[in-house]
Amino acid sequence: MSQSLNDTDVLIHRAADGNVAARNELLQRYRGRLRNMISVRIDDRIARRVDASDVVQETLAVADQRLDAFLKDQPIPYYAWLRSLARDQLIRIYRQHILAQRRSVTREQPWNLAMTDASAMLLSERIAASTLSPSEQLARKEIHARVKQLLSEMAVQDCEIIIMRHLEGLSVKEIAQVLELSESAVKSRHFRALSAIRLILTKE
Repeated sequence: MSQSLNDTDVLIHRAADGNVAARNELLQRYRGRLRNMISVRIDDRIARRVDASDVVQETLAVADQRLDAFLKDQPIPYYAWLRSLARDQLIRIYRQHILAQRRSVTREQPWNLAMTDASAMLLSERIAASTLSPSEQLARKEIHARVKQLLSEMAVQDCEIIIMRHLEGLSVKEIAQVLELSESAVKSRHFRALSAIRLILTKE
């Protein structure tokens, strides 16, 4: 990961100096990561009409327009900035497709806790795999329901840390950059949230 970060820093410096090839490579560098992030979070009702790849393309188009300003000031790490643009696109699409039709949805299910059912199932299985015995793992639907309920009740940042760590595959350092927390705070919150999930999974 450190090598990847170093490579990104080199691209940023070259792009800031006007290197077109570096600029293009920088814009494409995290396409796969963005698609994963969007796929995890795009509302199931929207996913039927909007493909995650299209959201990625829209995000990169916005990034291209705003990249010069970012390169000038570099207010936050590059991936954290790019990810925030993807989040803005998801919010825009959510408002366009859901809020315009049912404004009560936001109150019932806050966007920043949104996660597809498939992602919630994957998360519960990944965490349960290291916690439960083979026989206990047979009750997947019950496990899924428990984890999803706990995530909905969890503090927003704790839920975000769990999702970013176990579904997006971000490092502790990257999560700290995105959430503007110290790495020790991320580790502490992650341990607490993961312990709470494992406790409910093993509860009779």
